Amino acid sequence: MAGSMRREAGAGDVDAAVRELLLLMPRMAGRVKRIPVPSVLQSQSLAPRHLSLLSCLLFDGPMTVNELAARLEVAPTTVSLMVGDLSGKGILDRREDPSDRRRRIVAIAPDQHDAIAAWLAPGAKAWRRVLTPLDPAERRLFVDTLRAYEAAVEEERER
Repeated sequence: MAGSMRREAGAGDVDAAVRELLLLMPRMAGRVKRIPVPSVLQSQSLAPRHLSLLSCLLFDGPMTVNELAARLEVAPTTVSLMVGDLSGKGILDRREDPSDRRRRIVAIAPDQHDAIAAWLAPGAKAWRRVLTPLDPAERRLFVDTLRAYEAAVEEERER
């Protein structure tokens, strides 16, 4: 059955593609939710927003609150609150920026780095595996389509 749906969706039938995606998206979300939180982090009450912040720091390295806010596409005050929360739990470190002592650089705490890397690695590895065969334009189209879907869902909720 799944094979026949894929053929229909691939043939250009928008409704068939929508049906396939409506089945796929909850499964994907369910799989992400089932990724076990490392035991050292289980008591920390981490939310999906924390996962995004930790991903940025893991893959892009230490950065300022404003840089994190730009990457996460949220307000700096939102990031500042998350950083304060995670710093208080010992998950993140904040230190002075050597080039501007008024700014703070945020990083994953060294003793938490390996656990966070192990937690996020399977998702990153899976994305690399499926995105690598695509050419840059196809990857851009895929990401842009997911962003457009996110925006359209938000628009529908506001109606």
